Amino acid sequence: MRRMRLCSTVLAVVGAVGLAACGNTKSSSPKADESAFVSVAEVDSTIVVDARYFGEHNFIGGRINGYEAPNCLLTKEAAAALADVQRELRPMGLGLKTYDCYRPQRAVDQFVSWAKDLGDTKMRAEFYPTVEKANLFRDGYIAEKSGHSRGSTLDLTIVALPAADQEQYHSGDPLRACTLPADQRFRDNSLDLGTGYDCFDPLAHTANPAPSGNQRALRELLVNLMDEHGFKNLAEEWWHFTLKNEPFPNTYFDFPIQ
Repeated sequence: MRRMRLCSTVLAVVGAVGLAACGNTKSSSPKADESAFVSVAEVDSTIVVDARYFGEHNFIGGRINGYEAPNCLLTKEAAAALADVQRELRPMGLGLKTYDCYRPQRAVDQFVSWAKDLGDTKMRAEFYPTVEKANLFRDGYIAEKSGHSRGSTLDLTIVALPAADQEQYHSGDPLRACTLPADQRFRDNSLDLGTGYDCFDPLAHTANPAPSGNQRALRELLVNLMDEHGFKNLAEEWWHFTLKNEPFPNTYFDFPIQ
């Protein structure tokens, strides 16, 4: 019954057709090295990959250490569960788009070094327009360890299918705050969930009541579908999810993304 209510709400929001069927989370025995990971494109090629840290459109403003290819890598368990979510969205005319998946520890180390350099505010106008950089650690936006490095955490959103072309960012382009209305911020091809990606702002908190009813409905759809397939949302970021039964809960990998 909850699924039917959610689908009805989203159909009214985005004008898609069809309803999704329920599915079960898949899992398998973990392995101990890189062979436990897979490219999401190999599991479901219809999932859109927007590898933000491979390019310059991110809160640092350049390619991040360890991102040697624009790929989304996940543990096989997480990738299989994500494909189940995609199969539920597709009959609605919707699909997933990933922004970041497995993240090498060297990338996390770069984030920490960047956060300590208070003079580097190159991308502040878009990604943290209302937050002082000195408070990024205190407020939990940057940490020395990230679930992404364990391989079963990812950042993602919802797109209408077929996914439209999106605006291309070039270094030096004017920056627009991630908190602006969708038609005024960076023209992503995702549906409007209330902020841009990697928006260091309370407005990005999943349960923040300030976004519109449509935006909250889409957040609810994403959270509930991901939850049903084994993922838990991070309350401070509507786009951030971790597989609950992740195979490497205490291992932080550092091999590059290729």
